Amino acid sequence: MASGFGALFASIAILSACAIIPESSPPSTVIPVPPAAGVVSAAMAGVSQGPSVGALGIGREDAGTALAAFVESCPQLLSREDVSGLAYGADWRPACEAAVNWPVGDAPHFFQTHFETVRVGDGSAFATGYFEPEIMGSRTRKPGYVPVYAMPDDLVRGWPADTPVSERTGRAPLGRYDRDGNFVLYYERAEIEDGALEGRVPVIAWAADPVEFFFLQIQGSGRIRTETGEVIRIGYAGQNGRGYTGIGGVMRERGLLGDGPGQYPGSMQGIMAYIRENPREGRDLMRLNKSWIFFRELRGDGPLGALGVPVRREASVAADPAFVPLGAPVWLELDRREANGLWIAQDTGGAIKGANRFDTFWGAGEDARRIAGGMSARGQALLLLPKGTVARLNSAQ
Repeated sequence: MASGFGALFASIAILSACAIIPESSPPSTVIPVPPAAGVVSAAMAGVSQGPSVGALGIGREDAGTALAAFVESCPQLLSREDVSGLAYGADWRPACEAAVNWPVGDAPHFFQTHFETVRVGDGSAFATGYFEPEIMGSRTRKPGYVPVYAMPDDLVRGWPADTPVSERTGRAPLGRYDRDGNFVLYYERAEIEDGALEGRVPVIAWAADPVEFFFLQIQGSGRIRTETGEVIRIGYAGQNGRGYTGIGGVMRERGLLGDGPGQYPGSMQGIMAYIRENPREGRDLMRLNKSWIFFRELRGDGPLGALGVPVRREASVAADPAFVPLGAPVWLELDRREANGLWIAQDTGGAIKGANRFDTFWGAGEDARRIAGGMSARGQALLLLPKGTVARLNSAQ
């Protein structure tokens, strides 16, 4: 799940984003767009025919990586309910069946053969980036190391005894039952850091740096490299039910981030520098985020996205499933050249909401951290959907 640095820096990135790339494709008939307040899906936002796939100029390597990611997505794409209102599972079957044996070297022709492009709303896109962080750690406890907890068995959903019946709507909150049998909220970050779960919850590993681990929790997945060279890949398993507070926003409100004297850069590096240089204040700042993430150890070859398949560097993108069918190809043309090209929607994220909002995945390593941490791009987005989609949607109006 791309809860990630895209979520952490989304509001920072908006402040520095460049101008939108001008629309260059010819106009076409557009399905009427309802008022913005009522737009909850792509079908309601309105879709229009985009340029032909062949006109996009998709490169062979770009198409090859996207084709491999599309093949991995197909089982879920065919079976998942599409809440965007754009396509049914059966619509994807011809492309999925053809993709399995399609020559990688001829991948651009695959997308030209099976897809048409559609623009959701006006197509104006905003993209951030996320990555798989790697931090140092150990399988055994060491002084100063912090626990990487698996899911607690006492974290459940229930209703507090003092909650009026009239307010019992939606899902029950996460919490635990205390010794008296009363349902209470689960331990928050400060309580867990102070040892509330010690000896009661399985520990996957121990992280050497509490600050690095804090940011890995925001990301939702990552790697722990031990002193023996073992790489432990961990993924999101659950959350304590407490609210998430973005410390970047708090720091901006306090005047700690910016370009002025005594301020820190509005980036991941700037936030981490402040926390390290001001350890007491930094610890209090991190504890404002009461949310705590629990993990599970992953045995596959990559972190799993919301679609349930591994996300791939420069191939996988997080999107809002209400506006992009998960598994669908996405074409981005942005003012950050490295993010341009063909992606496959395989993930979601807490801050990735609305039409044409994307979070690009950059893998692991220092270059991935650098690119993802500074990614803030605006431009145009097109979805690649099975041919005939726009005609069907227009006929339904």
